[in-house]
Amino acid sequence: MILPIGPIHPGLKEPLRLKLKTQGERVISAEIDYGYVHRGIERIMVGKTWQKSIYLAERVCGICSYVHTQTFAETFEKISGERAPLRAQYLRVLTNELDRIQSHLLANSTFFKAVEHETLFMYMLHLREPVMDAIELLTGNRVNMGWNVVGGVRMDVKDVHLQQIMTIMNKLEVEYQKYVEMYEQGPLMGLRSKKVGRMTKEEAIKARAVGPIGRASGLKHDLREDHHTYRDNFDFKVIWRKEGDTFARNMNRFDEIPQSISLIKQVIENLPEGDIRKKIDIGAGFGEWRNEAPRGEVTYMIETNGNLINNASIRTPSIMNIDACAKYMLKDVATVSDAIAAYASVDPCIACAERVVIVDEKGGEKQFQGIFDIK
Repeated sequence: MILPIGPIHPGLKEPLRLKLKTQGERVISAEIDYGYVHRGIERIMVGKTWQKSIYLAERVCGICSYVHTQTFAETFEKISGERAPLRAQYLRVLTNELDRIQSHLLANSTFFKAVEHETLFMYMLHLREPVMDAIELLTGNRVNMGWNVVGGVRMDVKDVHLQQIMTIMNKLEVEYQKYVEMYEQGPLMGLRSKKVGRMTKEEAIKARAVGPIGRASGLKHDLREDHHTYRDNFDFKVIWRKEGDTFARNMNRFDEIPQSISLIKQVIENLPEGDIRKKIDIGAGFGEWRNEAPRGEVTYMIETNGNLINNASIRTPSIMNIDACAKYMLKDVATVSDAIAAYASVDPCIACAERVVIVDEKGGEKQFQGIFDIK
């Protein structure tokens, strides 16, 4: 039988429709229908200046909004052949890693909610709250931060705030480990996650899975390795696992948190003096830039005439990861409840993913002319 779940369902944190083909309790295969929260942000950017469009970029995702403004700004910096001052680059790393920690904790809390482990669900939110406070100390806001501009960041940071953030990180480092052990060694969590929703490395490559989802299946790749700020200034290594199951995806996010704490401490201990922003003259041109968002690779492609945006296209990580989930993780799962757990372990963001509509403005024969036809 076909078991529809959604588009509005308590097991889904955002609207989409899961169609599970079942035989008894076993899930044979799955399909996913999108189309409930498409907003056409790229089309709205066209004809606007970067000063207006960067606010739209921040609203592509409500959870990892920060990395979108950084990627947007760095795309324009690439078009101009310039880089932000080194102090601004360090502050971007600081904010990006704080955002990654809160996103990973929220993702795992959502998984625990899906498998009805209310205790770990609440503990994850308990850990996340001080991290949100740290983001507010640094940027003045908790979600939409308005922190990045082309050429740097909007505000400098005070030493007293850096010390408060360091205190929060030290406390998180101590508290966090006991909750990880509850998940890693808990027999209930093991039954609900180990060898459930498996995706092999070969399948992850075929599906183009990215971020912690791909790394949990053995793909040893993280775009931070290639970013000039991380590559040239920070001690960093890629976190990855081999199992490829629901357990591994959650553990990979857990294991990345100490890495982010280490990077935050490196920023605070080595923050260089200097400007936080410089004036950049933007000429006409095309730029493409990629960054490692909490969920994986996010890409911006922008064409500008030097003043206004002519075309913009954004690729977010959830579109590849949700597709990987439907094709491979939900295939031949023992129970419907295990399928829901596997889906939650992907950390899907539907508002991010709904970016693909073929535009046929002339109403004639549909033709695909290039990446900018995808809005």
